[in-house]
Amino acid sequence: MSPQNTFISIEEEMKSSYLDYAMSVIIGRALPEVRDGLKPVQRRILYAMFREGLLPGKKYSKCAGVVGEVLKKYHPHGDTAVYDALVRLAQDFNMRYPLVDGQGNFGSIDGDPAAAYRYTEARLAKIAEELLSDIDKKTVDFTPNFDETTEEPVVLPTKIPNLLINGSAGIAVGMATNIPPHNLKEVVDGLIMLLENPDITINDLMAAIKGPDFPTGAIIYGTGGIIEAYTHGRGLIKVRAKVRIEREAKGGDSIIISELPYQVNKARLIEKIAELVREKRIEGISDIRDESDRDGIRIVIELKRGEVPQIILNNLYKHTQMESTFGIIMLALVNGQPHILNLKRMLGYFLQHRRDVILRRTRFELKKAEEKAHILEGLKIALDHLDAIITLIRNSKTPEEAKNGMVTKYPLTAIQAQAILDMKLQRLTGLEREKIVKDYEDTLKEIERLKEILGSEKLVSKIIKDELSEIKNKYGDERKTEILAETTELTIEDLITEEDMVITLSHNGYIKRNPLSIYRSQRRGGKGLTGMETKEEDYVEQLFIGSTHDYMLFFSNMGRLYWKKIYEIPEAGRTAKGKALVNLLPITEGERITTALNVKDFKEGFLVMFTKNGIVKKTALHEYSNPRSKGIIAVTLDEGDELIAVKRTTGKNDLIIGTKSGLAARFKEEDVRDVGRTARGVIGIRLSKGDEVVSADVIEENTNLLTVTEKGLGKRTKTEEYPVHGRGGKGVISIKLTEKSGNAVGLLQVKDEDEIVLITNSGKLIRTKANSISVQGRNTQGVKLMDLEADDRIVSVGRVVEEDQ
Repeated sequence: MSPQNTFISIEEEMKSSYLDYAMSVIIGRALPEVRDGLKPVQRRILYAMFREGLLPGKKYSKCAGVVGEVLKKYHPHGDTAVYDALVRLAQDFNMRYPLVDGQGNFGSIDGDPAAAYRYTEARLAKIAEELLSDIDKKTVDFTPNFDETTEEPVVLPTKIPNLLINGSAGIAVGMATNIPPHNLKEVVDGLIMLLENPDITINDLMAAIKGPDFPTGAIIYGTGGIIEAYTHGRGLIKVRAKVRIEREAKGGDSIIISELPYQVNKARLIEKIAELVREKRIEGISDIRDESDRDGIRIVIELKRGEVPQIILNNLYKHTQMESTFGIIMLALVNGQPHILNLKRMLGYFLQHRRDVILRRTRFELKKAEEKAHILEGLKIALDHLDAIITLIRNSKTPEEAKNGMVTKYPLTAIQAQAILDMKLQRLTGLEREKIVKDYEDTLKEIERLKEILGSEKLVSKIIKDELSEIKNKYGDERKTEILAETTELTIEDLITEEDMVITLSHNGYIKRNPLSIYRSQRRGGKGLTGMETKEEDYVEQLFIGSTHDYMLFFSNMGRLYWKKIYEIPEAGRTAKGKALVNLLPITEGERITTALNVKDFKEGFLVMFTKNGIVKKTALHEYSNPRSKGIIAVTLDEGDELIAVKRTTGKNDLIIGTKSGLAARFKEEDVRDVGRTARGVIGIRLSKGDEVVSADVIEENTNLLTVTEKGLGKRTKTEEYPVHGRGGKGVISIKLTEKSGNAVGLLQVKDEDEIVLITNSGKLIRTKANSISVQGRNTQGVKLMDLEADDRIVSVGRVVEEDQ
């Protein structure tokens, strides 16, 4: 052999070897067979126990012996793998219908391991007999074992839909299965529905099979994941512990956990809750006790007096495995190949398996019945010629001579002749002769019945249905897991009283909220209350008013949007500076919040955005309805531009923009076309050099426009005095500015009954009635609205919005 012939490609060898290994794991170890729902090790355990006679009602046998028998004859792997599989088949908290009846320590829901196999004993559970029923009637194929000293079944001829009722979990190479357990009654009902109507839909099947039914009970929240899994083979379901609230004798409440989500370790759950309490991530819990016993789970979580149980419960669901997600992957082997199956296909493969088993069983029984009839027919011939046959046998020198003589002289086969020779003398009595004739007639009827079954699909279907109904009556039980269509829970918001709040935001980014009621109404010209304590270089820049349940939309100068509920904004004292926005919102360096809007819902309307450089953009409100923790782009800005105001509109309003130089432009909103969330917008007002937009609003009927200057002057002007021009104009005079008035700081639309809040850079706040401010023409200076200290200037103006408005 030349040296080059001894070399092989490592790449090709790795590919080939890895594929061989992968297929070995997929087919021979990790995935269940769609027909009997068993992995090879599980099938070998049950078959080995069956062959050893470890049947229900018989005595238990050491698990060490079972493991040894499985290793010796069927499963050439480690003893740990076999024993672990055996233990799981006996655990009622893992198997919805355990297939092994164990005696001894088989582990616990706390994660305790089973005792060593030399200490534990086992036998088959009664329901396991149904998996092995008729296995000796050639109902399934057998294959040689690993050393070809015996044979093992390729699949069990199961009468129960084991794959669905007990589920399966396994990780193969590049794929995994995670089929949840189901209720036997429901699955049988679904099988019968499919048997009677092969064209039935998955939705119709779900009228019977409502969803997974876990051995540990608990509650499935929502049906969307179930529908997805049953339709497409994959889905996520949310499972929650079952709890109730009990009032303690000393006055406090306790949360009692009675059922846990599937495969949740009870001891670790309690440890996790205790850890959260120690770290003060969950507050209000005074004690945790595990009072579980053989009657069931009982975890007691005592709450401090005055705590709201629903709030703590929601936090427990959020931070612990009291709520877990079960990822359904309905993957099983079909004809030796892994397939993702929907519910109907999975049921269909089981029914096909039952059909095959019944046909093979019937053929086997037919063959046995024909063999029996053949012998009985010979015995009947012998009885008809009894004396002659007895004489022939007596005169024969050997049994072989007698057999050949009968075959030659009478219409008998060698098998029939041998049966006559083997017949006991007692069968020659009159009564026994009648029994033979009767038995022969009954056997002929049985042959006719069996042939009729083989020739009729309808009869096979009836047998399947009858056997399934029998299984349902023998082993069916009530559902353990409750399914709730909607995830209803009490949120923190449900416990927050609706109340109008004043939200103040300083130039340096400090925010707080306070009840509107703490600010007393003052007459025009008063000194005002201190609304926020600020540093010398800081000043109050924005003021907003809204309900605690509203969404607060924060828009930054960089055109980004952040969401908060108003009740999530920290409440502070009237003179406190509040909390830095950088600790409340994920804003970036150089970014500051310039405007905000409170919204109850996102169903209808538009958001119109105004920038410092006079750009206007209109976008449907629903495009901003999905809050994200890091915020989103609300508008794309030109370099050097900033977002200064956002308004909610109907799409058919008039808009008005006010500038620092006292100009105002009014135009129709219809002139601004609706664009996408990240678009730039169009020109709203053309600005002179040095001018910029300071405020904008949506025109309403029967209102005046309040213009306020930085040095405390202001006036109301009728909106009719502002003519509607096309978008993109230079605007008209809104207020006459002088050195005494300073620049304009706001253009606000008000009604007579409105109350106005003015705020200064030193943090002083004044609240006054709008109708106390005189109405004047556009080209006037206005009147004094607020007495200011020498260095004070007004930086913000807001309107109190009543609830019905």
